[in-house]
Amino acid sequence: MAWRDYLRAGIAAPRLEGGVTARPHSDVFSPEKRSAVMRAVKSKDTKPEIAVRKALFALGYRYRLNVKDLPGKPDLVFPKYRAVIFVHGCFWHGHDCKRGARTPKTNTAYWTSKIARNKARDKNNAAALRKLGWRVITLWACKLDKLNPANIPIKR
Repeated sequence: MAWRDYLRAGIAAPRLEGGVTARPHSDVFSPEKRSAVMRAVKSKDTKPEIAVRKALFALGYRYRLNVKDLPGKPDLVFPKYRAVIFVHGCFWHGHDCKRGARTPKTNTAYWTSKIARNKARDKNNAAALRKLGWRVITLWACKLDKLNPANIPIKR
């Protein structure tokens, strides 16, 4: 019997080990594993962000982290230079690179909408910061390997 037949008939679908319902899906992980993977996604102290912080600190820059008083809580804030840096993950912020342009095969409508909302929020936050007199620098995770930290325009 197919999964949808169980749903139509109102009967419980067969269960696998650990009480997981045998539901066909295209995800390579079990629902529990997918949940654990998604829970591990962080909004601050990500590997790309830490790499940027270490490089800029080594160059002598001092900064504040995730300042809540500024729109969008920028990853790095340089009050002395009135500059902020956002370190964006390509998938989550819809970059035009290979990883950012990839659309998930499951729940496509949700993810397309979610990423569109993220992009709109990023644009609004950047505009609000510029209106307050801050320079906004966006660094993409895919570009960090080739990035020379000395070329980041923090100073005017």
